[in-house]
Amino acid sequence: MAIHRNTWAWAGIALAALAALAWAFWPRPLEVETALARRGRFEQSIEEDGRTRLKDRYTVSAPVAARLERITLREGDRVAAGAVVAVLRPVMSPMVDERSRREAQARLQAAAAGVAGAAARTQRARVALQEAQLDLARTERLAADGFLSASRLDSARLALAGARREVEAAQAGQEVAAQERAQAAAALHPAASTLTRRGALAVRSPVAGVVLRVAQPSEATLAAGAALLDVGDPQRMEVVSELLTTDAVQAQPGRRAVIERWGGPPVEGVVRRVEPAAFTKVSALGIEEQRVNALIDVTGPPADWQAMGDGFRVVVRVITHSEDDALMVPVGALFPHGDGHAVYALDGRRARLRPVDVGGRNGSQAWVRAGVTAGQPVIVYPPAAVADGRRVKARQP
Repeated sequence: MAIHRNTWAWAGIALAALAALAWAFWPRPLEVETALARRGRFEQSIEEDGRTRLKDRYTVSAPVAARLERITLREGDRVAAGAVVAVLRPVMSPMVDERSRREAQARLQAAAAGVAGAAARTQRARVALQEAQLDLARTERLAADGFLSASRLDSARLALAGARREVEAAQAGQEVAAQERAQAAAALHPAASTLTRRGALAVRSPVAGVVLRVAQPSEATLAAGAALLDVGDPQRMEVVSELLTTDAVQAQPGRRAVIERWGGPPVEGVVRRVEPAAFTKVSALGIEEQRVNALIDVTGPPADWQAMGDGFRVVVRVITHSEDDALMVPVGALFPHGDGHAVYALDGRRARLRPVDVGGRNGSQAWVRAGVTAGQPVIVYPPAAVADGRRVKARQP
């Protein structure tokens, strides 16, 4: 009986060991990540970075060389059309050095001497006028008595008229000399430390909008054409995106676009224009690319993008194809199979190979026309160990 009990004990131990070995080497289900095939709206798009800008941006500049008063407006302030945005004053006269001062003094002295000479010429012309008047009076009396001819009387009258013109010319010359003296004296006047507002020029805003940039906020002396500030209407916004020329062919005017990742909710837009000329741009990898600017109008409600400003970085998706009620699976579930694509679908606890007809794909979803059904789990990023009929287990999140 003892031998019989020992035999059964060893048999039980052997069976337990065999069961443990079988359990240890029995193939376990492969853990995989799954997702459900679902129906929804599928959109195929071109995605590129872009930047916002105002459609109409006005740079207000100084029309003449002048001294600018300090501009009180700051970025973000609203201005009305025709409102004064800057005030220009006459430029101060340059400072006079010692050499220039001496030259100016010499010119002033010469001008003063010219005034004295012009005054003397005026007095001489007046004396000549008096002499002509006396000569005419004597000539008239002698001609009346018949002692002189009529021609002699005419000559006396003409001489008087010429003397009067000489006086007028001398007076004009004296006035010119006086003005030249005043001009020479003005060069010696020191530059004023402050200038009055007399003769100030008001620079006005061409449109109603918002101040975008103040180029010269402080008081300064500017040349003609110097930029003062930029004004624009933030309600007239557009997006500029540099598309590859191969993608720009599909982004024709009128295409719907979605503006994303600017810091707010997605905003609707529409492609207005694709510029006709492309340009070469070197990518971050050092590859030369041919790109072209696409201009996109922001068509969403202003309340959705009122926080969007000029020069913001955005991401633009130009929708090239859309399909309503399309059956979609994650792009990571697709893999090449034969001449097409396939997915691994879950049939209970086993993976089943399903060839699919792919209608299109975007960055995250693929549109399949046939091969799977809505609500069926598919394996995302299938491991190399997955095969048709292999037991699998969905990984818990």
